[in-house]
Amino acid sequence: MKNWFITGASRGFGALFVKEALERGDNVAASARHPQSLVETFGERSNLLPVKLDVTDENQVCEAVNLAAARFGRLDVLVNNAGFGMLGAIEEISSAEVEAIYRTNVFGLLAVTRAVLPQLRRQRAGHIINMSSIGGYQSHAAWGVYASTKFAVEAISEALAMELKPLGIKVTIVEPGYFRTDFLDKSSLITTSTVIDDYAETVGKIRKLAVSLNHQQPGDPARLAKALLTIVDQASPPLRMPFGSDTVACIEAKNAFVAEEIRMWRELAVSTDFPTTARK
Repeated sequence: MKNWFITGASRGFGALFVKEALERGDNVAASARHPQSLVETFGERSNLLPVKLDVTDENQVCEAVNLAAARFGRLDVLVNNAGFGMLGAIEEISSAEVEAIYRTNVFGLLAVTRAVLPQLRRQRAGHIINMSSIGGYQSHAAWGVYASTKFAVEAISEALAMELKPLGIKVTIVEPGYFRTDFLDKSSLITTSTVIDDYAETVGKIRKLAVSLNHQQPGDPARLAKALLTIVDQASPPLRMPFGSDTVACIEAKNAFVAEEIRMWRELAVSTDFPTTARK
């Protein structure tokens, strides 16, 4: 039996993670801004602790983590799932919109992680799952600011994995592609209040694509949720776990592009070292 702490648990991937963990008999501290919605979805269960949590409020974060640790005695799996998307050109996105998405997607993740880590360090065990995106590996027009938050999540996770490995704590970055969740709905995806006509051929096309793809995405969220259980049960889980054929194809294409660019520009790249003779 594992004890989970899952943020953003009221819908989407978060709700599916809660469902799968509960159904196999694990204990789950499920957090949401409106925890009553969790009771309405999953019912009253002895292995479910609904907790009120806005990840941008560090006092609430500490209270929620303490409640979970007190209820279950220990925490085994942290899933940093809370977050939202933002669609718009870099020039179109206001400072306030950038700050809002960073408060949740990056600062919120950091706050929850820092609150849980003392418990995991005492145990010398645990597994942190950080929800990223294919946007955390490959950015794209219209997704630049959102992708930058996921690039940050990946950088944080890489460092965490190095820092925590000697303590017996594991870290996995989950990189979904397009899955048939509500991510492209207005409830999860913010579009910029400013629209600049000059970006119609780039960002404008992506806006239209997002509308047409909504609830037509190729990925099955229920299958991803079940696959996550496989990951948390591994003695040596991956640092990065891409999900979806579109994600795998995108990663392979970017890796090939980077390898080719290095091949073409290797001589110039390495020419900036001090000459070998100067080191003697």
